[in-house]
Amino acid sequence: MKAGSMYPILIRLADRGLLETTWATETEPGRPPRHLYRLTGTGLALAAQPAAVSTAAPDSARASSAAVSPIPPRPRLAGEHP
Repeated sequence: MKAGSMYPILIRLADRGLLETTWATETEPGRPPRHLYRLTGTGLALAAQPAAVSTAAPDSARASSAAVSPIPPRPRLAGEHP
């Protein structure tokens, strides 16, 4: 997966409270700081659930995904880097 696809997904998951993000405190000289990601309790619970969408049945996948309500984004904390 390309970075241009992966990072927007990670940001959306963090906005929905499924990931915690932080900047690495230790950096290598000449390299930019790393952004670290970790599943929250909600993210772990969601990841542990069996997949709700089956790739074998695209029609039922569309029907089941329509029933899922979106998770609102969490508010950003003061000084938090987007």
